[in-house]
Amino acid sequence: MTAPSRPSSGTPSSTPAGTPYTTPTWPADVAARYRAAGWWEGLTFGAMLRDRAAAHPDRVAVVDHAGPGGTRRALTYADLDLRADRLAAGLAARGITAGDRVVVQLPNTAEFLELVFALFRLGALPVFALPAHRASEISYFCSFTGAVAYVIPGVHEGFDHRTLATTVLARSPALRHVFVTGGDPGPFESLADVPAVPVPLPERDPSETAFLQLSGGSTGVPKLIPRTHDDYVYSLRGSAEICRLDEHSVYLCALPAAHNFPLSSPGSLGTLYAGGRVVMCPRPAPDVAFPLIQDEGVTITGLVPPLALAWTAAATGTPYDLSSLDVLLVGGARLSDEAARRIRPALGCALQQVFGMAEGLVCYTRLDDDPETVVTTQGRPISPDDEIRIVDDEDRDLPTGATGHLLTRGPYTIRGYWNAPEHNARAFTEDGFYRTGDLVRLTPGGHLVVEGRAKDQINRGGEKIAAEEVENHLLAHPSVHDANVVAEPDPYLGERSCAYVIRRQGAEETGAAALKRFVRERGLAAYKVPDRIVFVDAFPTTGVGKISKKDLRAESAPA
Repeated sequence: MTAPSRPSSGTPSSTPAGTPYTTPTWPADVAARYRAAGWWEGLTFGAMLRDRAAAHPDRVAVVDHAGPGGTRRALTYADLDLRADRLAAGLAARGITAGDRVVVQLPNTAEFLELVFALFRLGALPVFALPAHRASEISYFCSFTGAVAYVIPGVHEGFDHRTLATTVLARSPALRHVFVTGGDPGPFESLADVPAVPVPLPERDPSETAFLQLSGGSTGVPKLIPRTHDDYVYSLRGSAEICRLDEHSVYLCALPAAHNFPLSSPGSLGTLYAGGRVVMCPRPAPDVAFPLIQDEGVTITGLVPPLALAWTAAATGTPYDLSSLDVLLVGGARLSDEAARRIRPALGCALQQVFGMAEGLVCYTRLDDDPETVVTTQGRPISPDDEIRIVDDEDRDLPTGATGHLLTRGPYTIRGYWNAPEHNARAFTEDGFYRTGDLVRLTPGGHLVVEGRAKDQINRGGEKIAAEEVENHLLAHPSVHDANVVAEPDPYLGERSCAYVIRRQGAEETGAAALKRFVRERGLAAYKVPDRIVFVDAFPTTGVGKISKKDLRAESAPA
């Protein structure tokens, strides 16, 4: 197989701004059943915030420390509600309308929540990007969705997003606006200058798509996940109940705010649903998070396993008082049993394991589960209507205790990706079950234990890397004949990426450092750059001549 036969890293055909789109949704009779059961309560995000602001206007909704010199800023529920209205009016005055897509790439600041609630009110769809994404990913999101606007910080963690926006603007014909938060907006418009006098806006239909989230993606580019007000608000409500959130809860948003886990499990939105307070943490490192836990009286937060391990190590001898912390949720990747056992002794709080996906299904260990269940399983689903099947390679159901492929459907699990009919045919069964790509087993008590991934995807400390995407960037190098990227075990991250590369005959010899620099300069996010590159003469193949990634993974495994 030669490099030209492989797909390039180009994007699919774009979706022009304002183009109607169709996405598979719940059958009418199923939707009616979910409404009758009370799972879908007909509440939009805009109405949710309005209700909370009316009930307790003076209660603090969100805090950050992103003001000048790191000063504390606090918004009450009334503040957040009014700011969302004013920003929605300003965006509408600039021609952004219901159905338009807006790529949101903001760090953990109050502006993130202000903006997304403004877009919810307007009926425009946030497309949630992460601060680590670069030109390759952002250009794809803008082009594929036909986004009309892109919202960025000016400079974040030393990276100038204004320069990135200039590149993206040149590649995205539909993109009309770039808005910048914080500091000098450069050639673009400051988001602070957008708000206007609120104008009446029509109420949104709770069955409408509210936003587009990114899938972890095991193919070349992430798929877009359409979440409705109905289904996502239900997941917030269920999560808040399971995690026992109330108006006294203080949630530390330590992971990137646009991730599904810190957004909804129970996350910032779940905390606002419960009437609690969200504390935006700029970085999840212990030296940043621990002072906020002490000063803000944080009661609950969520981390991926590598960060949980870092916190347990740092907690020994810390000068900060962490006694307010009642619950630490750990998800995004499989937490090993031994790591789970360290949480309570080190941090003095309860552990809740979380297993889920941006496509829907979320499982939690419960706060009244026995300690062994908490450390050895990844929990039970939120809803009594979450349907679980564990099947073999032929989709035959397996008995309790057997490991197999996880299939699921339910009141907050999507029935199809946005504008991806071919992929939907593979990712969903004819009767609507989502093929998660996870290998799991079910305990007699109804808890799931995650055993691994069936899809060709690397889970690097909770950040999902599609092997094909990285391979395409490597293949663009003139010295690379072929490339295959696989996961290899890592004691800290769980998995890291290893790229096996065949050099092109007669081409200039290129080393691993040069290849890493090459893909980084192509605009790939830093976490996707291969951790290790191994040069080989050939790849192992299966009996029918296909490259055997199973054998490559075996080569990467420790002896």
